[in-house]
Amino acid sequence: MTKIDIISGFLGAGKTTLIKKLLEEVFQDEKVVLVENEYGEVGIDGGFLKDAGIEIKELNSGCICCTLVGDFSRSLRDVMERFAPDRILIEPSGVGKLSDVMTSVKEMEENFDVKLNALVTVVNAKKAVKQLRAFGEFFGNQIENATTIVLSRTQEMEQEPLDACVAEIRERNPKAAIVTTPWDQISAQQMLDVVESQRSFMDEMMAEFEAEHHHHDHDHDHEHEHHHDHDHDHEHEHHHDHDHDHEHEHHHDHDHEHEHHHDHDHEHEHHHDHDHEGHHHADEIFTSWGIETPHKYTKEGIEEILKTFIDSEEYGEVLRAKGMVPAEDGTWIYFDMVPGDYEIREGAPEYTGRLCVIGTELDEAGLAKLFNV
Repeated sequence: MTKIDIISGFLGAGKTTLIKKLLEEVFQDEKVVLVENEYGEVGIDGGFLKDAGIEIKELNSGCICCTLVGDFSRSLRDVMERFAPDRILIEPSGVGKLSDVMTSVKEMEENFDVKLNALVTVVNAKKAVKQLRAFGEFFGNQIENATTIVLSRTQEMEQEPLDACVAEIRERNPKAAIVTTPWDQISAQQMLDVVESQRSFMDEMMAEFEAEHHHHDHDHDHEHEHHHDHDHDHEHEHHHDHDHDHEHEHHHDHDHEHEHHHDHDHEHEHHHDHDHEGHHHADEIFTSWGIETPHKYTKEGIEEILKTFIDSEEYGEVLRAKGMVPAEDGTWIYFDMVPGDYEIREGAPEYTGRLCVIGTELDEAGLAKLFNV
């Protein structure tokens, strides 16, 4: 019997960090395959996890729904047939709907000896309330369909905003276990115990989910097949017009914990007409700009770019920027940025440099100029 753990979360919530913690602390004696479904043309996260010795199957596509109802199910079958793992960890795209992934896994249970073991959503507690308002359709879906919600960055919060975050989540999901203890104070085994104690709730949720979605999903899948025949190439452009009301609160909290870390609390509040009930595809709202390049950079240059994304919306609202690029001094620079926070480190050489920026209303021509590509 292969266990399937789904670890979802909005862009930059800390999914990859949580997966690494689980791999290092509790899954080291198991045969684990990680399946990623990354939103964007250029696959980045695979490189971050390679050093954990996990087989990466990257799925890159500009259209989340097509990926999940097509390639995603095929990839799961492929993983089962090739590796027969003890456990499959599924890390869906940060802008994917958890309900879509659940549909694929449900189909797997009918054909293979697999069992859905965990429905986990990682939530950046500092950003959750605002992200729920801004991107409710995608982010809300991830919270509503989880049996365990793991909050990240709680150690950086005062009590009142943390309580408000938990209350907001409780409103959408009254039964899920919510892990609020900072990750450095809790073991991966404790987290896994919480997740697995939620099994009866998960069985109940999956039964309800199956009853509600059975007929709807069949219709929905055909609709995607007919209307989403995208030609995905590296240089394709998305132009989406959305009305965004931006209210900015600037709290610059310079907290240099270590040389590579730069912490701003730079919040954006959005009120989107399209956030209410309805069915949107991720690429109607989010743009992913990605490119492969041999261009060499400096750590200072990359840092300057990431600060620009955090401090302004000159290039659109950047929700995630990440990459692995060659440096002028012969090393390789790995970077990862989410609103208010970034990390730069040295990493192993890749076959070529790769960059990916995900956000709303991105200035793609401006990004290309900024990165000299």
